Amino acid sequence: MNIQYLKRIPGYQYNEYILILKPNKDLLDKIIGVKNEFNDKYKITTAILSQPQITLVNFIQFGMMEERLVNRLKTIAMGYHAFTVDLKNFGSFPSHTIYINIASQLQIQNLEKVLRHAQQLMTINKDNKPHFINNPNLAIARKLLPWQFEKGWLEYSQRHFTGRFIADSMVLLKRPLESLPGGQHTTGKYSVVQRFEFQNLPVNTRQGELFV
Repeated sequence: MNIQYLKRIPGYQYNEYILILKPNKDLLDKIIGVKNEFNDKYKITTAILSQPQITLVNFIQFGMMEERLVNRLKTIAMGYHAFTVDLKNFGSFPSHTIYINIASQLQIQNLEKVLRHAQQLMTINKDNKPHFINNPNLAIARKLLPWQFEKGWLEYSQRHFTGRFIADSMVLLKRPLESLPGGQHTTGKYSVVQRFEFQNLPVNTRQGELFV
């Protein structure tokens, strides 16, 4: 996440959060196999370090806001329905990222529209607003060097991949955000905050906005 200037308040915990969809185990293993193969050919350690996931939104927020955020996301998930995510072939962001295409973009974009109702709880200041992913994808390798991207994309643009899973929940992850001299930041490993099951219950998901 591109972190803008963040004037820290002493004594407050800052976290970086991401909200994700996670494939089922069989598909997860299949994608990890693709990532491992890519790493074997092009020596990209980041390809195997990151777990396969579809990011919906990422943001920075105070740790003290976490309970309210979790309650809001739980309310949204209770009123949302499970849906099918179809994966097909590969795409790229020249000249640094190769990913698996998500064929069912509309389903995920509809979920993101609902999640925007909670964006006030995801906003720490006007310079660091939540980043909703407009083009959701499932990354195979990021931060590629030019030669790695060129050779990798030459191969993977011609390769085929298919997969499907039922998105029946979303998962909130976080990692601590620490400051360094000169305004730089360092982060630790992500940990799971909570999993939110889509229950498709007849609840008014806007009701939670009363408590924002």
